[in-house]
Amino acid sequence: MDSKDIKTLIAAREFISVATCDLDGRPNAAPKFLLKVDGDFVYLVDYIIGRTFRNLSLNPRASLSFMDNNSLTGYQINGKVTLVESGKEYEDILKQMQQKQIDLSIKRVIEGVERGKGHKNFEMTIPEQFVIIKLKIEELVEMSPHGTLRREKV
Repeated sequence: MDSKDIKTLIAAREFISVATCDLDGRPNAAPKFLLKVDGDFVYLVDYIIGRTFRNLSLNPRASLSFMDNNSLTGYQINGKVTLVESGKEYEDILKQMQQKQIDLSIKRVIEGVERGKGHKNFEMTIPEQFVIIKLKIEELVEMSPHGTLRREKV
Protein backbone atom coordinates (compact mmCIF):
# COMPACT_ATOMS: atom_id res chain seq x y z
CA MET A 1 0.00 0.00 0.00
CA ASP A 2 1.57 3.27 -1.12
CA SER A 3 0.46 6.28 0.94
CA LYS A 4 1.44 8.62 -1.92
CA ASP A 5 -0.95 6.82 -4.28
CA ILE A 6 -3.74 6.97 -1.71
CA LYS A 7 -3.13 10.69 -1.12
CA THR A 8 -3.25 11.25 -4.90
CA LEU A 9 -6.54 9.36 -5.13
CA ILE A 10 -8.12 11.36 -2.32
CA ALA A 11 -6.79 14.70 -3.60
CA ALA A 12 -8.68 14.17 -6.89
CA ARG A 13 -12.02 14.16 -5.05
CA GLU A 14 -14.30 17.08 -4.36
CA PHE A 15 -16.31 15.53 -1.55
CA ILE A 16 -15.56 12.67 0.81
CA SER A 17 -17.52 10.83 3.49
CA VAL A 18 -16.48 11.67 7.06
CA ALA A 19 -17.52 9.27 9.81
CA THR A 20 -17.58 10.37 13.45
CA CYS A 21 -19.00 9.08 16.70
CA ASP A 22 -20.39 10.81 19.74
CA LEU A 23 -19.45 9.80 23.30
CA ASP A 24 -22.41 7.39 23.46
CA GLY A 25 -21.14 5.53 20.39
CA ARG A 26 -23.80 6.84 17.98
CA PRO A 27 -22.24 7.01 14.50
CA ASN A 28 -22.59 9.79 11.98
CA ALA A 29 -21.35 9.86 8.39
CA ALA A 30 -21.67 12.90 6.16
CA PRO A 31 -20.08 14.17 2.94
CA LYS A 32 -17.69 17.08 3.38
CA PHE A 33 -15.95 19.33 0.88
CA LEU A 34 -12.36 18.21 0.41
CA LEU A 35 -10.09 21.21 0.30
CA LYS A 36 -6.62 19.66 0.10
CA VAL A 37 -4.16 17.00 1.15
CA ASP A 38 -0.95 18.48 2.55
CA GLY A 39 1.68 16.06 3.83
CA ASP A 40 0.04 13.89 6.48
CA PHE A 41 -3.00 16.16 6.80
CA VAL A 42 -6.35 16.17 5.03
CA TYR A 43 -8.28 19.46 5.12
CA LEU A 44 -12.07 19.38 4.80
CA VAL A 45 -14.73 22.06 5.08
CA ASP A 46 -17.74 21.58 7.33
CA TYR A 47 -20.28 24.24 6.39
CA ILE A 48 -23.30 22.58 7.95
CA ILE A 49 -21.89 22.71 11.49
CA GLY A 50 -24.19 20.02 12.79
CA ARG A 51 -23.59 16.55 14.12
CA THR A 52 -20.12 16.10 12.62
CA PHE A 53 -18.93 19.28 14.31
CA ARG A 54 -20.55 18.36 17.64
CA ASN A 55 -19.10 14.85 17.54
CA LEU A 56 -15.60 16.08 16.71
CA SER A 57 -15.80 18.69 19.48
CA LEU A 58 -16.35 15.84 21.96
CA ASN A 59 -14.43 13.03 20.29
CA PRO A 60 -11.73 14.32 17.90
CA ARG A 61 -11.33 11.12 15.85
CA ALA A 62 -12.66 10.57 12.35
CA SER A 63 -12.59 8.12 9.49
CA LEU A 64 -12.68 9.09 5.82
CA SER A 65 -13.76 6.56 3.21
CA PHE A 66 -13.82 6.44 -0.58
CA MET A 67 -13.51 4.08 -3.55
CA ASP A 68 -11.10 3.95 -6.46
CA ASN A 69 -13.56 3.22 -9.25
CA ASN A 70 -10.78 2.03 -11.59
CA SER A 71 -9.53 -0.77 -9.32
CA LEU A 72 -12.72 -1.19 -7.23
CA THR A 73 -10.51 -0.87 -4.17
CA GLY A 74 -11.92 0.83 -1.09
CA TYR A 75 -9.89 3.03 1.21
CA GLN A 76 -10.25 4.33 4.71
CA ILE A 77 -8.14 7.05 6.33
CA ASN A 78 -8.29 7.27 10.10
CA GLY A 79 -6.89 9.96 12.32
CA LYS A 80 -7.14 12.65 14.93
CA VAL A 81 -8.89 15.90 14.09
CA THR A 82 -8.22 19.51 14.94
CA LEU A 83 -11.05 21.96 14.29
CA VAL A 84 -9.65 25.16 12.78
CA GLU A 85 -12.08 28.00 13.43
CA SER A 86 -9.91 31.12 13.44
CA GLY A 87 -6.37 32.45 13.19
CA LYS A 88 -3.73 32.63 10.48
CA GLU A 89 -4.17 29.03 9.30
CA TYR A 90 -7.92 29.65 8.98
CA GLU A 91 -7.34 32.83 6.94
CA ASP A 92 -4.84 31.08 4.64
CA ILE A 93 -7.26 28.20 4.12
CA LEU A 94 -10.10 30.64 3.37
CA LYS A 95 -8.10 32.02 0.42
CA GLN A 96 -7.45 28.50 -0.88
CA MET A 97 -11.10 27.64 -0.41
CA GLN A 98 -12.20 30.66 -2.44
CA GLN A 99 -9.98 29.58 -5.34
CA LYS A 100 -11.21 25.99 -5.15
CA GLN A 101 -14.79 27.29 -5.14
CA ILE A 102 -14.14 29.19 -8.37
CA ASP A 103 -12.40 26.20 -9.99
CA LEU A 104 -15.23 23.82 -9.04
CA SER A 105 -17.92 26.20 -10.30
CA ILE A 106 -16.12 26.57 -13.65
CA LYS A 107 -15.71 22.79 -13.92
CA ARG A 108 -19.41 22.23 -13.25
CA VAL A 109 -20.46 24.77 -15.90
CA ILE A 110 -18.15 23.16 -18.48
CA GLU A 111 -19.44 19.66 -17.62
CA GLY A 112 -23.00 20.92 -18.05
CA VAL A 113 -22.26 22.38 -21.47
CA GLU A 114 -20.43 19.23 -22.61
CA ARG A 115 -23.27 16.97 -21.48
CA GLY A 116 -25.95 19.30 -22.77
CA LYS A 117 -27.55 19.09 -19.37
CA GLY A 118 -26.89 21.38 -16.46
CA HIS A 119 -26.40 20.58 -12.82
CA LYS A 120 -29.08 21.63 -10.34
CA ASN A 121 -26.58 24.03 -8.77
CA PHE A 122 -23.62 25.22 -10.80
CA GLU A 123 -21.97 27.36 -8.19
CA MET A 124 -20.54 26.33 -4.90
CA THR A 125 -20.76 29.18 -2.46
CA ILE A 126 -18.85 29.65 0.75
CA PRO A 127 -21.31 30.04 3.60
CA GLU A 128 -20.76 32.70 6.22
CA GLN A 129 -20.14 30.14 8.95
CA PHE A 130 -17.92 27.10 8.49
CA VAL A 131 -15.14 25.23 10.21
CA ILE A 132 -12.07 23.50 8.81
CA ILE A 133 -11.59 19.85 9.75
CA LYS A 134 -7.86 19.13 9.81
CA LEU A 135 -7.31 15.37 9.99
CA LYS A 136 -3.85 14.03 10.82
CA ILE A 137 -3.48 10.75 8.91
CA GLU A 138 -2.61 8.02 11.41
CA GLU A 139 -3.81 4.86 9.67
CA LEU A 140 -4.52 3.81 6.10
CA VAL A 141 -6.77 0.86 5.30
CA GLU A 142 -7.10 -0.78 1.90
CA MET A 143 -10.02 -3.09 1.05
CA SER A 144 -9.50 -5.07 -2.13
CA PRO A 145 -12.38 -6.24 -4.33
CA HIS A 146 -11.29 -9.81 -3.43
CA GLY A 147 -12.01 -9.35 0.26
CA THR A 148 -8.52 -8.75 1.60
CA LEU A 149 -7.87 -5.99 4.10
CA ARG A 150 -4.57 -4.26 4.79
CA ARG A 151 -3.85 -1.74 7.55
CA GLU A 152 -0.86 0.52 7.78
CA LYS A 153 0.06 2.90 10.57
CA VAL A 154 1.47 6.19 9.30
